[in-house]
Amino acid sequence: MSRDDPVAVVDPPATRPPPRLLSPRSLRPRGLSLTARILAVNVIALALLAGSFFYLDSYRTQLLGERFKLARAEAEIAADALDRHDAATQAELLVRIGRQQHLRLRLFDARGALLADSFVLAPPTFTLADPDRQAWYQNAARLLDRGVDFIVGAPPVEQYQEPASSGAVSWPEVRRARRAGTTQVHLRYAPDRTPILTAATPVGTGGEMLLTMRNAVDITQAVRDARQTLVIIIGLALLLSVQLSLFLARTIVQPLRALVRAAVRVRLGREREVVVPRLPDRGDEIGLLARAFSDMTMALRHRIDAVESFAADVAHELKNPLASLASAVESLDRVEDPALRRQLTAIATHDVQRLDRLITEIADASRIDAELSRATFVRLDLAALAAQVVGARGARETRGGAVIRLAPAYPDPAFTGPFPAPLLQPLPPLVVGDGMRLERVLENLLDNAVSFSPPGGIVEVAVWTEGGGTDDFARVLLSVTDQGPGIPVEGRDKVFERFHSVRPAGEAFGAHSGLGLAIARTIAEAHDGSLTILDRPDGARGACLVLTLPHAGEVVA
Repeated sequence: MSRDDPVAVVDPPATRPPPRLLSPRSLRPRGLSLTARILAVNVIALALLAGSFFYLDSYRTQLLGERFKLARAEAEIAADALDRHDAATQAELLVRIGRQQHLRLRLFDARGALLADSFVLAPPTFTLADPDRQAWYQNAARLLDRGVDFIVGAPPVEQYQEPASSGAVSWPEVRRARRAGTTQVHLRYAPDRTPILTAATPVGTGGEMLLTMRNAVDITQAVRDARQTLVIIIGLALLLSVQLSLFLARTIVQPLRALVRAAVRVRLGREREVVVPRLPDRGDEIGLLARAFSDMTMALRHRIDAVESFAADVAHELKNPLASLASAVESLDRVEDPALRRQLTAIATHDVQRLDRLITEIADASRIDAELSRATFVRLDLAALAAQVVGARGARETRGGAVIRLAPAYPDPAFTGPFPAPLLQPLPPLVVGDGMRLERVLENLLDNAVSFSPPGGIVEVAVWTEGGGTDDFARVLLSVTDQGPGIPVEGRDKVFERFHSVRPAGEAFGAHSGLGLAIARTIAEAHDGSLTILDRPDGARGACLVLTLPHAGEVVA
């Protein structure tokens, strides 16, 4: 059975930059850390909430617009009332309107001279607050007002102050009202940044002018109260958000940093027994990552240990035939007896063949993992693959005349597999894997069975499926049984160790490398399967090796 190997497209070595390896001193992230990103995401949401400051400024502008209309209406009503009375009554009327509406009214003649002032004729109905005598939080509120005005680009507003001259010339809104003949409203800021509205309007036909003032303290106080409440809410939300963000960052970042530090120490190999945190108390994705990383590290350690052990075993296995070969070659120059020289030559030839077989098997065993990691698994019929291998083996002579045959497929009554398959509707024996490697497994199992079979013995191959119910996964099993001496229970795990070899009776030393079953198990485990040794189900003498693979319907191809 054959297939084309996939061709991998790789960059030329000269154009591929070497990867930058981490060191214990370079564990800081080069970009934004997860902590900063979590904080940024939560703070952005609060920044959107802080945008309501701008809405409050718009709200303040709307309120001022309503007060502009009110000041205009009050000025015109007062002017109309004054126009209907004489000068003596006008002064009394100024005081009465000012006291009732909490206004300051000034009356000017046609030349702009001040005729009457309600604050001079009677006590003032309101006073402007002195910012130097206010509490500190009022200063903070004014500072916040200036900051919002700067952000929204509000036009500058002039400060209110009593002019040195009492004439109309000191009030630009009075001059505008005289020129336009209509009411003019003007906005100024008091020392405490509360708005002061002034309205100037003509009085009658004699040219007298009226000025009315209103200190809109309630507007500023309402907006400031809303801002202060919003600042408190945003501050508390920011504090809570930062604390929750830091807690979330600690639960994510700290375990990840611990895993990174452990990974770097494992890579550097400075601490042989580096403990990778498994975080058993965490059931989330971080805990799963930690346990998977710990399992991967342990598998890597086992792989490194296996490689070291394999290298030591290779050196040992190669050293024996090399020593024998060197001894035979050195002895040839000193031996004159032709028979003994032929014997030494035969020993040298046998050692060379043994070395060639060992090197071939070692090379195959060393690259089997890498080839399987690059292999493309496809859906295969394991029964068809077994029939093909058995047919090819039956066409050539086997050692000792052993007979290799394929058992009838279940549910044929003649099925002789080692285990009954409890299937009412058996599934086809489909698996997902590399056909060439699975063929290699069967070849190695058959080689092992034939080598231990007696002359004329029967080696039987059976393929069947089992499981597949609601509480179980379907499996495909392949068994190879022989009529040899069998394998004791206590020695069944050792036969899968590399270079572990038990010679059949009458077989020459070195005929087997001891890698066949180890390679077969490696391939089986790479296919998420297993290779085990069991007793023959019929109780007869012999061994039964069973390959178990997941059914193709239970795995993702």
